[in-house]
Amino acid sequence: QVQLVESGGGLVQAGGSLRLSCVASKSIRGLIAMGWYRQAPGKQRELVARITSGGVTNYGDSVRGRFTISRDSALNTVYLQMNSLKPEDTAVYYCNLQTILQNSWGPGTQVTVSS
Repeated sequence: QVQLVESGGGLVQAGGSLRLSCVASKSIRGLIAMGWYRQAPGKQRELVARITSGGVTNYGDSVRGRFTISRDSALNTVYLQMNSLKPEDTAVYYCNLQTILQNSWGPGTQVTVSS
């Protein structure tokens, strides 16, 4: 199975930016979509952004217009550019991979936005 590793999380002030990366351990076959989800303490995991194999993107309502997802197929990597961060964006961010054979998650990366 393909393994995922996220990076780029950290502590940032409100209004700042971060860029998350998620690298797959090997070439992805049968890709359906890759995406980012997040989970704050005491809350359910929610969709942040998702990009299909055909490049179609969709975003959670709370991040639309501030976050941008992109994918570099040659590098087996998906990115999440996060701008205009708010304290309510604080969460553990998880990378997700959907293929015809698997649905996998990375271990997560913490994003903390201070007010």
